[in-house]
Amino acid sequence: METFNNFYGQAKVSPGEKNGVKTTSSGKNRNSSGRRHPSARKSSSGGNRNEHDNSAPKSSRPSRKGHTPQKRPHEPAEPSVRMSQPINSEYDSLGFQKRDQSVMRSSFNRSAGYYKAERSGSSKAKRGTGQNSKGPRNAKVYRNESMKIIPIGGLNEIGKNMTVLEYRDQILVIDCGMSFPDDDMFGIDVVIPDFTYLIENKDKIRGVVITHGHEDHIGGVPYLLNQIQVPIYGTALSIGLIRNKLDEHGLKGDLRLIHAGDTLHLGDFTVRIYRTTHSIADSICLCVDTPAARIFHTGDFKIDYTPVDGEPIDFAALAELGKSGVDILLADSTNATRKGFTPSERMVRETLDNIFRDVEKRIIIATFSSNVHRVQSIIDLSVKYGRKFTVSGRSMENVMSLATELGYLKYPKNSFVELSKTKNIPDNELTIITTGSQGEPLSALARMAAGEHRNVKLKKGDTVILSSSPVPGNEKSVSNVVNKLFEKEVNVIYKDVADIHVSGHACQEDLKLMHSLIRPKYFMPVHGEPRHLIMHAKLAEELGMKKDDIFILNNGDQLTIDKRRAIKFKNVVPAEDIMVDSFGSGDVGSAVLKDRRLLSESGMLLAVAAVDRKNGIIVSGPEIVTRGFVYVKDNEELINGAKKQFRHSLEKNLKNGVKDWKVLKSNVHDDLRNYIFMKTRKSPLIFPVFLDV
Repeated sequence: METFNNFYGQAKVSPGEKNGVKTTSSGKNRNSSGRRHPSARKSSSGGNRNEHDNSAPKSSRPSRKGHTPQKRPHEPAEPSVRMSQPINSEYDSLGFQKRDQSVMRSSFNRSAGYYKAERSGSSKAKRGTGQNSKGPRNAKVYRNESMKIIPIGGLNEIGKNMTVLEYRDQILVIDCGMSFPDDDMFGIDVVIPDFTYLIENKDKIRGVVITHGHEDHIGGVPYLLNQIQVPIYGTALSIGLIRNKLDEHGLKGDLRLIHAGDTLHLGDFTVRIYRTTHSIADSICLCVDTPAARIFHTGDFKIDYTPVDGEPIDFAALAELGKSGVDILLADSTNATRKGFTPSERMVRETLDNIFRDVEKRIIIATFSSNVHRVQSIIDLSVKYGRKFTVSGRSMENVMSLATELGYLKYPKNSFVELSKTKNIPDNELTIITTGSQGEPLSALARMAAGEHRNVKLKKGDTVILSSSPVPGNEKSVSNVVNKLFEKEVNVIYKDVADIHVSGHACQEDLKLMHSLIRPKYFMPVHGEPRHLIMHAKLAEELGMKKDDIFILNNGDQLTIDKRRAIKFKNVVPAEDIMVDSFGSGDVGSAVLKDRRLLSESGMLLAVAAVDRKNGIIVSGPEIVTRGFVYVKDNEELINGAKKQFRHSLEKNLKNGVKDWKVLKSNVHDDLRNYIFMKTRKSPLIFPVFLDV
């Protein structure tokens, strides 16, 4: 086990580890397509089985030529391969009514590290795999082995992505993200997945594999590790961003570095890592193998034939994977409603090049801090046109520092200048890279637009570029910032004006290509709102997939799959939104949100009285105090009427012998609420307060 000390501290680097979790470089014993090297050992024992009727008596079943059926010896308790076979029962373990099917067998490709199921008697059954026709040596047959796919987040919503794969008594988690609160989630900072199922089954978890470093895929990791300790696997940039988050939360974690091309062996899960292209560096997609089923998870992706880093998707490897057989595809649906292809990131670079060439004053450009490739393009263009660059915004500073240390950002040392030292630099020689492309109220760009930034004061003639598209829900905030920038008499360039942003997600034609490469037996759209999932499902149908083989789930549902079929179960595990406020409690429930919503809409009313419960009389009061309900001086008649109603209800309950505080408060509350609603058609929060004297 190697330790990556210069940046990750105690983070463990797993490639090549021989004990515990194993990772195998993709270059060993196979070429780039994943095929076995010609020099690999071959076996002459691999052959095809003849198909036979499972309903026939065992003695009447045909056997292989020259082979006399014998009773199998006792098998070991822990199998290395499980193969699904029909059993003599009307229903199988999944609840399906059995059909006549040929026996399935699994062949194991040692060089590629995966299992392949084939029907017995198939002409495509592989020979020379080093195994006999019964599968790997010492393998034990299990009937109706299956795997569970349980989305905890990311379905019917944007963000909070988290998927659980469960095979026998083992769990593998893909991603652990967060989402931002809706407008009606008052006082909520972030929304994270419900970890209840994982906490209850923490001993089963073999690890969490992160596909990339965006917040909707890593934002929940600190909250998960605050409750249970599990290993986190990710590429260098993803692990670095997670490390920064853990430092902010005062936590430590078992962070393990992986690379595209690695193969992880996590219990019975074999995970192969493939490079993909997205709007953040170091993005990966995953092929997860178990003896029960093979899953391909795209993560977030786009098809970019000319990426800025020069490392496109390995289409040949994906085609080879699809040819070998994939049971189910889980694919990004974010842009499933958009026709055509997603443009390359190089298009943005060309547009920015034209802008840099023509602008003669200061350039201030806002983009996502995680989009390292675009930041690199901005730096390259600044150097090309003789400009120094600086950064503004904490997240931008953190990501740039990390990306520079890991080698993702490269620039001449004398091209960077501290923001506080830019006053003496001529406007035509300065580029400011900043946060705030989504109109966040406290972001650097929003403070510049409001004239509140300490180091940057906008001038007439400055050019401000918003190199992004508003995330759904942020349109109003972005519009407000753009309007303020226009009021400052600066030149504003945004997506409606020029092609200064491209999506990081696959559009319809890109999705068709991915489906054509993988060629799955089943399909489950992920990462999107209902319209995205449904459109992606229709897209799969257009490509020839049967509707019964497409599964649209909700968070908390379960898809059980094996080599033969799949079935959907609803509401299997808890998957509610867990809302986290500024205290990080994570226990802000619907009741609290309802009160906050009522306060925002109708305010509150406090009714106070001193009561002698023993004698059943009102000693003092009542007094009425309101906040956010009505302006008291203009509504004295309403307030006086509320006092009378409060006194009348209180006296009535005391006269009837009610002395229990809870009952007394409830009765008075209901009477006062009915009066207020009858008079105003509003429902403020009402708090009766009694002083016992």
